[in-house]
Amino acid sequence: MSSAACTDQDAGPGREPSPEAPAVPRSRRARLVATLHRNRVDLLAGLGFLVLAGVLTHGLWPNPSGRVLALNPADQTLYEWFLAVDSRALLGDFSLLSDRLNAPDGVNLMANTTVIALGMLLAPVTLLFGAPTTFALLAAVNLAGTAIAWYALYVRVLGAGRLAAALGAGLCGFGPGIVSQTNSHLHMTAQWLVPVIVWLVVRMVRAADRPLRDGAGRDGGRRSGRDGAGGADRRMLVSAVGLAVVVTVQVFVGEEVLFLAALTLAVMTAAYAAVDRRLARRAFPGFAAGMLLATGLALVVLAYPLWFQFAGPQGVADGMFSPYYFSADLTSWWTFSPLSLAGDDAAARLTTGPAEYNTFLGWPLLLVGAACAVWLRRQPLVVACVAGALAMGALSLGPDVVVDGERTGVPGPFRFLLDVPVVDGALPMRFALAVLPLLATVLVLAVDRAGRQGGRWRVVVPAAVVAALLPAAPTPLATEDRPPVPEFITAGHWRDCVRPGGVLVPVPAPTPREPWPMRWAVAADAAFALPEGFFIGPYGRDGTAAMGTYKQPTSALLAEVARHGEQPVVSEGQRRQAALDADFWNASCVVLAANERHAESLRGTLEQLYGPATRVADAWIWRP
Repeated sequence: MSSAACTDQDAGPGREPSPEAPAVPRSRRARLVATLHRNRVDLLAGLGFLVLAGVLTHGLWPNPSGRVLALNPADQTLYEWFLAVDSRALLGDFSLLSDRLNAPDGVNLMANTTVIALGMLLAPVTLLFGAPTTFALLAAVNLAGTAIAWYALYVRVLGAGRLAAALGAGLCGFGPGIVSQTNSHLHMTAQWLVPVIVWLVVRMVRAADRPLRDGAGRDGGRRSGRDGAGGADRRMLVSAVGLAVVVTVQVFVGEEVLFLAALTLAVMTAAYAAVDRRLARRAFPGFAAGMLLATGLALVVLAYPLWFQFAGPQGVADGMFSPYYFSADLTSWWTFSPLSLAGDDAAARLTTGPAEYNTFLGWPLLLVGAACAVWLRRQPLVVACVAGALAMGALSLGPDVVVDGERTGVPGPFRFLLDVPVVDGALPMRFALAVLPLLATVLVLAVDRAGRQGGRWRVVVPAAVVAALLPAAPTPLATEDRPPVPEFITAGHWRDCVRPGGVLVPVPAPTPREPWPMRWAVAADAAFALPEGFFIGPYGRDGTAAMGTYKQPTSALLAEVARHGEQPVVSEGQRRQAALDADFWNASCVVLAANERHAESLRGTLEQLYGPATRVADAWIWRP
């Protein structure tokens, strides 16, 4: 990442290399060694991030199929199913309306957080080693990749020193919020494209910043080559096209992250323009043109997928999560995350669950961050970061401010978004995730300035930042064993029961609360379909978004038996309904695992409904 040194020590500005010492071509291996040596600090930083990510997720290894994140196993099951379905693109068997769940209606993948781009990219890993391995890999790579991307941005674009960049990037990639989201929310932790988006936006601003129409530079000299108007136009065009490409990819990685990044950048741009009005006047026309081009290009590609998401089959145009419930407690901002070194499990009461510790920064980090912001208050970038952090932090409080679990009745800024289509369905507490890189950027600028300024600041500022970061440092994610998938599935016996692409009905059927049979489909690379399941679909009132679907009468009957273990006497009407439900699902096979809880009661009920069972490996099957 650092620039190359001159190969001739006698060469310099305004001097020609000595003809007596011609450059000697070096071998490819020598050039590689020289490059590695030159970038050794950056490589060590990247390696450090990878090691830290491995330590935090080590509980999933070396047996990903037999281990699960203990704090959110249901969502892990869902994302493994997403990855299994995404991987089928490599087999030419993929559609935005998947028929492999919620048979016969299917699931709109765009309306769910399906990480399509990641699933397709790692399809070979999924097909070779299984979706649980891909999940474990992404859980670690998302953390490390996000940190590495921010490190590169801080060094290459911001020009920060390596120590400052490493500290800031560590907070971006391993801060309390993103580590918490690692509990199965792959779409929220895959943030490594956000620094690329920021870089492209900055590149567009720099290309649009032309002090004089005649091409004169700031020093009064003429611009030449790549620094002239033509070069700036080319950079603007390339940056706009690149931004369109990256934004398009991010939509298929995680739309929520893109939304948060776009909103944050909008606030920061307005704040920066208010502080540096001259730059705003110079750059606005060209920058606006570039943004319009990037937006137009992205919409050309995304028009159909976005239509499919909101208005296509099984699509939803609203959110299903209440902003009043999924809002941050004000007290949580200065509280340590239960997943950090200084954390306490009692703090979990301040949020909705272990995957949403988005605001738990701790008071030392807030205090040091505020002090650094005051120290650097004359820098426009710091002002922009503070404005963005305050705006996103305020929005995270939701429509009504909550303090220590009590609703104060004080309205929050999010109330202004309640009637905005699509946006009103966002989870307010996740707006706080945007604060991490903003706070990190302020810390990077402070540590970098202290290093350049020298004196006591050279030691005091980095020490204060490290002291603030240590209590918020993450601890390894909790994991536990999970029950094995039945041999009936893993050994491929299911192929004698249901054709590829057909519908296998597990008993009991998967639900959002208990999606465990979806692991059967995961183990078979989503080669067969399931009824019902864990997903977002239009099954709420008047077609609004809901989690899962309504149960068919037979499915509800079997779920009741699985819950209580009491075998009912089945009526003739229930037998006729069971046949109708099997026809509705287009079921090829009904399967009960031998180790299922209350298996005997379930088997007895199923035999009353569908007749005698056939034992295959560790399962009983019926062909209705």
